[in-house]
Amino acid sequence: MGMLFQVTDAHKSYGDQTLLDGASVTISDNTKVGFVGRNGAGKSTLLRVLLGDEELDSGEVVRHPSLRLGYLRQHDPFLPGETALEYLMRDSGQPDWKCGEVAGQFEVKGAYLEGPVAKLSGGWQTRLKLAALLLHEPNLLMLDEPTNFLDLRTQILLEHFLREFRAACLIVSHDLAFLGATCTHTLGLSRGKLTSFPGKVEPFLQFQRENRERDEKTNEAIMTKRRHLEDFIARNKARAATAGLAQSKAKALEKLETVEVIGDEPTPHIRAPIVEPRKGVALRCRDLAIGYADRTIASDVQIEIDHGSRVAIVGDNGQGKTMFLRTIVDSLKPLAGEARWGHGCKLGVYAQHVYTTLPEKDTVLEYLQQKGKGRKIQEVLEVAGAMLFRGSHVDKPISVLSGGERARVCLAGLLLSDYNVLLLDEPGNHLDVDTVEALVEALLEYKGTVVFTSHDRHFTKQIATSVIEVRDGRVALYSGKYDDYVYRVNKEIEAGEREAATTRAKLPPEVLKARQASQVAPRRSADDIRADLDATEQTIAQLDARRLALDARLSEPAEADELERLCDELAQVAEEHDAAEARWTELQGELDAAG
Repeated sequence: MGMLFQVTDAHKSYGDQTLLDGASVTISDNTKVGFVGRNGAGKSTLLRVLLGDEELDSGEVVRHPSLRLGYLRQHDPFLPGETALEYLMRDSGQPDWKCGEVAGQFEVKGAYLEGPVAKLSGGWQTRLKLAALLLHEPNLLMLDEPTNFLDLRTQILLEHFLREFRAACLIVSHDLAFLGATCTHTLGLSRGKLTSFPGKVEPFLQFQRENRERDEKTNEAIMTKRRHLEDFIARNKARAATAGLAQSKAKALEKLETVEVIGDEPTPHIRAPIVEPRKGVALRCRDLAIGYADRTIASDVQIEIDHGSRVAIVGDNGQGKTMFLRTIVDSLKPLAGEARWGHGCKLGVYAQHVYTTLPEKDTVLEYLQQKGKGRKIQEVLEVAGAMLFRGSHVDKPISVLSGGERARVCLAGLLLSDYNVLLLDEPGNHLDVDTVEALVEALLEYKGTVVFTSHDRHFTKQIATSVIEVRDGRVALYSGKYDDYVYRVNKEIEAGEREAATTRAKLPPEVLKARQASQVAPRRSADDIRADLDATEQTIAQLDARRLALDARLSEPAEADELERLCDELAQVAEEHDAAEARWTELQGELDAAG
């Protein structure tokens, strides 16, 4: 098939904010692309353009006629009272065995599959939506921050699927570990420009850093030469003997231009809260039980956390990680036992129940100045800027902020404070790659105690000095390091996949034959075929316009390299045009057969 879609010279602005400024990209079939860029750079806007939910101000989007786009939307598509299996069958039109087989790849089976969707946690409902999406067999899968709120096990299940997925993917994520495990190519968006890189995300980020450093050195050399020329001109332009030479130097000065540094947004910098190091036990849990009045989630918790440690709380969604965190900060009362903090512990909490209760009337700057008493205004503005509150944005009242903006304000407030214990529930969810890295550096410098949950493996691996696992009604210190924990979960999933493959292999031949027969695509309705015909005709018209534009440019004077490039592009357009016309003929025949 070749090209799935192509964006050419795309421009898109909101007011005075330019998101796309002559951006171009081509996505080919079977290519898995990680899409990175700062928050607010325009990544989600580009996805909406590709989905057809928004239009460009100018530019062109060409989609292949056979493109089947799969997109994980955030709204819940479930009907009241339906089971997970009923939802999958209704949404996809596939038989129950097929729905069960795909759902099983995400461990949605047994009571999870047969029970009501409404009783599933958010993480399990996300697994279900992923299974439904894949049952439509898209040839381009678009995922926008898929790891947000997915536990480690679900992330690994999704990774395993994507590695075996024989189609294209475009994945927006700040989770470098996830992108590194799933994507072979990288797309970067910076200052309105798209950069395609034929490699994984880590080499791409290194490539960006090296290019930036090279361009900055080039600019330094140009500015030094500019100063020398300006000094020479100033000293010699008034002297008759050297006026001609000065004029010549002035012309040379006019030709000196600095290089545009791509991706030169301000680098976020976060200073760690300054606290005195302490020794001994920071938190002691004795005979602790957590849960609801009518249901115990975990009991007999016996844990000690030392001052200065950075503890990751891990476990599958629904096991009780956030409940344990809320219990130890006294947001929820224990069912039994106690969680006692040591003398002198000052707790700073970042969690949804906290950042939804910020003072509505304060502006962002007023709130941060209160939290950072004694800090210089420049330090306050630096942390605000790292959390994407720059310029007039610091004067916004908290009452008008979105949930993600409130989360960043809350986190900024903690980082400006003097808390010696930080309790963080998913601190990276609303941050981009660069800001997460800045947060990592700040927490590594921090001399206090950190207890946190995170679905970002790259973040957790760098921060955690110890691990607490919440699983099967128990909360206990995990004996190994975080890498050991990830390895164990991977092995458990691989064992489950081997068991499922063995089960399928043992199915009777007549069952396998029936399943294969049921996979034959049903005859499509005439309306569906006409819709494809309309899309194909639109593509042919767009390709005709491109061919005319290229013919016109080829008739103009140009350098040999430019002529060669135009000829190559014209040949590609002609090839795509032939394919589109062949598809049109095929669809016309299908429509005739449908009557």
